[in-house]
Formats: sequence, structure tokens, C-alpha cells
Amino acid sequence: MTRTPLTNLDEVQLLDTTLRDGEQMPGVSLSPGEKVDVARELDAAGVHLVEAGSACTSEGEREAIRRVADEGLDATVTSFARGVRGDVDHALDCGVDGVNLVVPASDKHVETKVGSTRDEVVETTVELVEYAKDHGLWVEVLGEDGSRADLDYLDRLLGAGLDAGADRICYCDTVGAADPERTAAVVSRLADLGPTSLHTHDDLGFGLANVHAGLKAGADTVHGTVLGVGERAGNVALEEVAVALDRSYGVDTVELERLYRLCRTVSEATGVALPPNKAVCGANAFAHESGIHTDGTLKDGTMYEPYPPETVGRERRLVLGKHAGRAGVKAALAEHDVAVDDDELREIVARVKELGERGKRVTDADLLAVADDVRGRERERHVELVDLSATSGGNLPTASVRLRVGDDERVASGTGAGPVDAGLEAVRTALAGNGGEGDEADRDGVAFDLDSYHVDAITGGTDAVVTVEVDLSRGDRSVSVSASDADITRASVVGMVDGLDRLLAAEADTADAEPGAVAGD
Repeated sequence: MTRTPLTNLDEVQLLDTTLRDGEQMPGVSLSPGEKVDVARELDAAGVHLVEAGSACTSEGEREAIRRVADEGLDATVTSFARGVRGDVDHALDCGVDGVNLVVPASDKHVETKVGSTRDEVVETTVELVEYAKDHGLWVEVLGEDGSRADLDYLDRLLGAGLDAGADRICYCDTVGAADPERTAAVVSRLADLGPTSLHTHDDLGFGLANVHAGLKAGADTVHGTVLGVGERAGNVALEEVAVALDRSYGVDTVELERLYRLCRTVSEATGVALPPNKAVCGANAFAHESGIHTDGTLKDGTMYEPYPPETVGRERRLVLGKHAGRAGVKAALAEHDVAVDDDELREIVARVKELGERGKRVTDADLLAVADDVRGRERERHVELVDLSATSGGNLPTASVRLRVGDDERVASGTGAGPVDAGLEAVRTALAGNGGEGDEADRDGVAFDLDSYHVDAITGGTDAVVTVEVDLSRGDRSVSVSASDADITRASVVGMVDGLDRLLAAEADTADAEPGAVAGD
């Protein structure tokens, strides 16, 4: 596609506020360790500025900010600060590189929120910028609710901040109320004053459009959060900004191939699931089920995708269901090293469609079971669940499992945050072998990664049956499996064990394994 000019910049800087604005999302609270983990991933991706939190919040928050600041990141680490000196002092105490100084800009905020006047806010802003700069801090002045402020006053307020020594100013659409036209009009005026950033929210669905309008009007830095987490409808999604600027306008921001890993890290830390239809990181972003689409994609990856999944650290996925065609089913079988003739393929496709017509997601395990049945092959189990017990009362949920692994039985227990987590740990322990001084393969055991875990209730009431879907991987092999049961712990453990059994079966078909032994790492 022909790229449309957006800005004369070759690179746009990104300021990530996942650890501050993103944490204001209801239900999200990050521990100091989680903040450090996210900050490391942001830095590895090349994010230029990381707002680590709001130092005025509490001593616990200040400890988290200190830990991020002490990481020695290449990124500039900042703290949110209100228009009071104490907030700047708290930021200094945390050892950050700079502050994002937020002062009221709209009359609604000046008069109603803080009970002040325009003149007093300008005077306070100048004093605080000078104070912060005298203490060696990088300073950005943000005019809160700037999209609804009187433009002459906003010009005066932020211009005074720059004159006092601020490094840059920021256009804030604090409540996501602006459209691209308003954004362009305000930013074009602010950009004449000095370096200008954009802080947009998505309440009207204009978050990314307003970023583009602001960059075209002269801004050079964008505030965003990973996954778009944040209060109300959230902030503009950092990963979407990065990909859109690269693919549509040829503008560099961060290391795109790190984006999916970054999204996964934030999802795990915040507990915010990756929506399946989310750009860049959603499960369906590079998934194809329709027979026509799958066939076209197999012939040419660009047929139904705007950019290759490898761009953002992903892989293409072929999903099987009622829309599946011969090409997609054949390709899915090939991923598991299963070859079939034309007659067998025709029958497998028919059965896959039948499963899909029932509203069932056809997992890899379903496909392989159908293929075994059509080919008349009896499945040999490598790992099988014999017994499971779990308790969740008290302070420490516990689970015990008995597995049949090859010709052996293994019993182990585990603890976790809940019975499902305890069940997973019990399975890992059972598969780890005896841990003694014996054979290396037995000592190392069988390792696997749980890549995704999803639960759906498929009936109502207190005796509801749930379906658990898991994606597991070992090395470069992966498999998707589902299991249903009224007991969520049993469904989860059965799904994990069945998935691992499929992975080990595939390895046994392609590797020279010792008779009766289970392949290790």
C-alpha cells in the first residue's frame, strides 16, 4: 500500500503509563515485583519513557517506584505529580529521572475540582517547574482536561511551563471527549510553543484517531498503555500505536517483535484477559477458520492479513470449525506430522464440520482423535490421569494426582493460589520424576508450558458444567485441548494431561525414544 505522509519525523517516542494510568483501571493493582517485570519488558521493547506510578499515593507505591527506578533501565523513569510541591518531593525520594506534572487546565478542573483560579494555577505551575528543574528532574507539564479547556488559557498555561524550564508539554484528552478535528486544532497551536506530547483516552473510540491527528498537527510523543488498560474505556493502546505508525506511515517507535510478549506480560500482571478480537495481541488477530480464507492464506500470507504475524512476535493459527475446508484441515494435520490420503481427508473434513455445527471449538486433540479414528489407529496413551483429589478450604489450596506415565505410576501433590493452580503444580511435580540421583531423563522429567487457559460455563445453575480450553507447548510443538466437567479442577487437569499426552505422542512418532521411556527436555 502507498503510505500517506503523517509527520516529518522518522521516529515517534512512546511514554508508557501502564504502571500509573493503567493501574487506575478498576480491579487492577500491581505489586512492586509485577511493576518491575512490566517495566523490564517495556524497556526491552525500547519504550522511551516509563511512568512508574504516582509517588504521592502511598509508601507502598513509592517502594514500587523505587524498585523500577533502581533497575537501571535505558528508558527515562518518571512519576506522576500533582500541582503540589509535596508530590515532587515524593518523586525525588523515589530516585526517578523526571516527573509528569499534571495541572488543571479546563475551568471545570480549575474552579470546581481544585477551587483555584487561572492565575493561581499558572503561578503554581511555574514555581513547581522551576523547583523540579533545580533538583535535576526532567519535567513534562500536562494540562489536565486540556481538550475541553479555553485554548487561549491552555496556551498561556503550558507556555509558562516551557518558559520556566519544562522539557515538554502535553495535550490531555483526559475524559476521551475530543474528536480528531478538535485534537488537531489544539495540538497545532501547542506544538508552536515547544515539544508536545499526546495523552488520549478511548471513551468515544477516537483514542488512536486522535493520536494520528495530533502527530499530523506537530506532536512528537505519545502516551499510551499496553492493551489500552486504564480507567473507564481505557487509554490508547501502545501496541496499536506502534504497529499503525510503522505499517501505515513508516514511522519507528519500538521493537515490534517484542509487542506480543509485552502484551502477555501485562495481561498476566493485571489479570486483564487478552480479548480474542483485539488488534496485535488477540487470539483471533492471525487466526483463520473460513475455508476460503484459509486456502488463500496458505497460498499467500498477505491475502487476508495486513502484516505478517512474525512482525509482532506471533504465529499464524488455523482454527477448525464448521467453516473449515480441505486446505486448512490438511495444513493443521501437517503441523502434527499426520499425513492422510484424499479419502481420509474428505472424511476428516466432514467430521470436523459436524463438530463445528454443534457449536464446538474443534481443538487439536479433537482433530487428532478424529484422524486416528478415520485411519483405524488405536491411540496409545503416554500420560494418563488415574486419580485426582483437591481441597480449597483453609489458607492453602492443595491437590494430589496419580498419573500413569509410560509403564509407571507417579503420585504427587501441589499447592497454589487455588485448586486449579494446585492441580497444575501437582501435575508438574509428578512429571518431574523422582528428583534423585538416578537417570538424567527421569530427574529432569517432562517439562511443558501452559500458554493459555480459558473457562466457559456451558450450563447454568450451581451444578454448571464448564469447558476448559488450554494451549500447551513443548519446544516448538504446541497443542490445544478442551475438557468438560462439573468440577473445574478436574476439567483443567484432564485438559492439561490430555494435551501433554498429545505432545509426547507426536514426539514419539518423530524421534528415536527408548522403549517405555518418556522424552525429556
